[in-house]
Amino acid sequence: MTPSETPFDTRSILPDDDVGYDGIDDIGELDVLHDREYRVRAFRMSGDRLLIRGAVRDQKPPNLYIADDDRPLTIHHMQIDLEVGFPSLEIMKATVRFETHPHGGCPSIIDHYGGLVGLSIARGFTHKVRELFGGPRGCTHTTALLQAMAPVAVQCFWSMDAAESNRATEPEEPGRDRRGERWASNLNTCHVWAEDGELVTNLHAGGDFGIPIFIAKRAAELGLEPDDARLRLNR
Repeated sequence: MTPSETPFDTRSILPDDDVGYDGIDDIGELDVLHDREYRVRAFRMSGDRLLIRGAVRDQKPPNLYIADDDRPLTIHHMQIDLEVGFPSLEIMKATVRFETHPHGGCPSIIDHYGGLVGLSIARGFTHKVRELFGGPRGCTHTTALLQAMAPVAVQCFWSMDAAESNRATEPEEPGRDRRGERWASNLNTCHVWAEDGELVTNLHAGGDFGIPIFIAKRAAELGLEPDDARLRLNR
């Protein structure tokens, strides 16, 4: 699949320059200094394996460091592939690449990230990453990318069931029900999923979390009813 065929919206997620800020009508009138971009994408390898692929890139604008240079200048570009077991979310394999780096010694830390293997990318992962790779024990940019990748793996609890339900050649395991696993993975991750909050209390009582707003909005655009079989809600 080429970049032009990606199934995702790849437009900038930043506000447009004409969305003002504190008395500034057009952000585009300011001198731009730096751009950092994260991208993380998850793939289903099999019913029990995920591939989480991530990258971070830092760029400087044209003509900032080199006079009369009309091209943006990439100063950091790191990539990580994590092969992750499902639903355990244990890291089975980790591959780190340095595409662009400022110093000759930067890539010498790559093999150290082999220490990711065997870790769970779920609860407590951010703390463990800081412990193993924070500060002089790792690359600042690679470690920051890892922390951005972990929540994507957790999001796949919902996506894997939807993907598997669309594979007629791979029938779902009899008696399999991951609803508890899915919402338990979100427990205490934010104010909405607080263990003593309204949503979790309702789930413990046998209710469900309703139709997410983004699905309800798209369903309305497509003229679908909430009980339409095409809505893979996995509730």
